[in-house]
Amino acid sequence: MRLTCDAVVIGAGMVGAACALYASRAGLDVIVVDRGPVAGGTTGAGEGNLLVSDKEPGPELELALLSGRLWAGLAGELGDRIEYEPKGGLVVAAGPEGLAALERFAAGQRAAGVLAEDVAADRLRDLEPYLAPGLAGGVRYPQDAQVMPALAAAHLLRAGGARLSTGRTVTEVLRDAGGAVRGVRTDRGDIHAPAVVNAAGTWGGEVAARAGVRLPVLPRRGFVLVTEPLPRRVRHKVYAADYVADVASDSAALQTSPVVEGTAAGPVLIGASRERVGFDRSFSLPAVRALAAGATRLFPFLSGVRAMRGYVGFRPYLPDHLPAIGPDPRAPGLFHACGHEGAGIGLATGTGRLIAQVLSGRTPELDLTPFRPERFGEEAL
Repeated sequence: MRLTCDAVVIGAGMVGAACALYASRAGLDVIVVDRGPVAGGTTGAGEGNLLVSDKEPGPELELALLSGRLWAGLAGELGDRIEYEPKGGLVVAAGPEGLAALERFAAGQRAAGVLAEDVAADRLRDLEPYLAPGLAGGVRYPQDAQVMPALAAAHLLRAGGARLSTGRTVTEVLRDAGGAVRGVRTDRGDIHAPAVVNAAGTWGGEVAARAGVRLPVLPRRGFVLVTEPLPRRVRHKVYAADYVADVASDSAALQTSPVVEGTAAGPVLIGASRERVGFDRSFSLPAVRALAAGATRLFPFLSGVRAMRGYVGFRPYLPDHLPAIGPDPRAPGLFHACGHEGAGIGLATGTGRLIAQVLSGRTPELDLTPFRPERFGEEAL
């Protein structure tokens, strides 16, 4: 079967949904294809974080600030259907050295437009009554928020009105004799279009290869623990200051730093672990034990709470910790929107807006140079 449209988006996760939403609203006819269901990959295994607190000044923070504004607008439009919670983040430090480093980090963020409020040790429990005593202090970030990722992806797809084709595997990105993209070949027929958007997340490198270009996306495995439903005891997204360093690390070894947050439905979500083990979905007792230990250090009451389940996902990691966003000059008509690592939920709206602007021939509102997909040399592959 042949279908014709203006753009094919590969990937029905959050980033693909946002690309489809904004491209459709820019007047383009869009088809979204995915070999699995909506939010069946990294999106469905995420916590739904929309963060500025963990980003240093630079292009990713600019993208996060744009995305945060767009998320707030979508929340006003979609209401509580996406479980948007503007609850803010609280980053805490155990000792004076960690606190000094955190406060320096926050000062740089403020200069870049982030709202960051220093919190003295004796005020921490005013914000989080169940927090462990003895912490040195922290910083509160009012702009941090959360959505329920699977719901949000589904509603963004619905709101955009793009055609959706799930259970359909892209086997090749079609190119003409001059190298320009002309659509995709799938196991259920070709879809012809002058533009293809690679929003395949952790599998973005595979999709790039099917277009004949290289993009060094690697999977970074992470676990999340989910507790039994509880009364609301954790008000913010709360994490230890060393989480920021773990996000920026290039280590392939297991790293964990406590991240704890409540949800609208009642369960508490506990993260975060990172390790590069390929696409190995095996349960890791050391990782889960470390998550539980870190969470109970922050919130001692959790030691008496049952974990109902744990789940695993893969963050799409690129070597310089920036996503690939924008046109690929190696394959005219190919656009990338992948490699966001653990920030894809939060950065999806800004990414989608930028991709739509480029697709429709407008100047993107952020400089895409830092995100250019061809920036990696062969040594990165």
